[in-house]
Amino acid sequence: MAQAAWLLLLAGLGTAPVRAAEAPPILLRVVGGHDGIGQYLDQEVPFWTRRVPELTGGQAVATIAPFDRSGIRGEEMLKLMRLGVVPFGTVPLGLAAANDPELNAIDLPALSPDLATLGRMVALWWPHLAAVLRERYGVELLAIYTHAAQVVFCREPFTGLADLAGRRVRTSSVGQSELVTALRGVPVVIPFAETAAALRGGVVECAITGALVGNRIGLHQEASHVSPLSISWLVSIFGANQAAWAALPETVRTRLRDGLAQLQQEIWEKADRDGREGLACNAGLPDCLAGRRGRMRIVRENWVDGTRRTQCWPRPWCRTGSSAAGGTAPSPGTALPPPSCISGPRRNRPFQAEDAARRRHRAPAWMPARRPCSAAAASCACFPILTP
Repeated sequence: MAQAAWLLLLAGLGTAPVRAAEAPPILLRVVGGHDGIGQYLDQEVPFWTRRVPELTGGQAVATIAPFDRSGIRGEEMLKLMRLGVVPFGTVPLGLAAANDPELNAIDLPALSPDLATLGRMVALWWPHLAAVLRERYGVELLAIYTHAAQVVFCREPFTGLADLAGRRVRTSSVGQSELVTALRGVPVVIPFAETAAALRGGVVECAITGALVGNRIGLHQEASHVSPLSISWLVSIFGANQAAWAALPETVRTRLRDGLAQLQQEIWEKADRDGREGLACNAGLPDCLAGRRGRMRIVRENWVDGTRRTQCWPRPWCRTGSSAAGGTAPSPGTALPPPSCISGPRRNRPFQAEDAARRRHRAPAWMPARRPCSAAAASCACFPILTP
């Protein structure tokens, strides 16, 4: 008996160092996107709470909370990530651009009328955006998410976006407001939850929001027409504080990158489905499954030549006052001309594409005066739009 007890004691002592060496899982504290929407509830939360432990073999677990329920303003996310207060986070670029407009170059209004074009824009801008986030904010770019297309609903008939002139339009970002102003409409910033009531009460005559989420709050009952062309996409990035990212084991970093790439693909696929589903439901088509069927008319506007878009982009472009991609202008034949020199007495000077076949356009009167800018596009104090 004594010998058996001694053997059991030795066995226990032998396993004790092994158990002590077993490290607890790494806890990742994540701040996610907007609360109450499908992207956060159906995709971000399950990824971090269920898939991350599986991906890392139990090496890492995560907690996640939406930024708008965490006492954080979207405009503050990058600052808090730079300080390490938020080690991992989803950052809406439209909000972050209030402090650094260059961050939203991927999603300037009207430049990506469909998801395929947005994808090419993201591919072009990813390296530069990653460098900006790393150098200015100490943030490692890991994924780029998008919501469904933000489209125009109107109470009264319209045949295209040019018909927004003179109408009050609900917007949700600076870029959307600038585009509406360029189209000679009147932008009115209204919270999403109040959009249907604003249309019903005549506070606005049109509204910009997602086709499916608009359907879910009843816009198919308040509006008669909807345009499928995207005004913007509400793009966001997912990133990590560089110190927090570097502190993770290499195997965990590799598996998280792979998992986030898959999550990004799933989010984009859902954005595509939501856009098509929303239009189908608003129009009362048979393939409506996730929303309520309305009787809206879809406005069939073909916006392929970029002519009208060139009249709308200079303000959000030139208000950055920074230089990207080496400060060079787009090459001939791309969708946009070089930046206009709009400072001082040349504020309304026409700007012209490098392609001689392109028509001349006059800078819109709403463009603000900026710093001096030479006639050579490459020396303008504005970053060029990289167009697909």
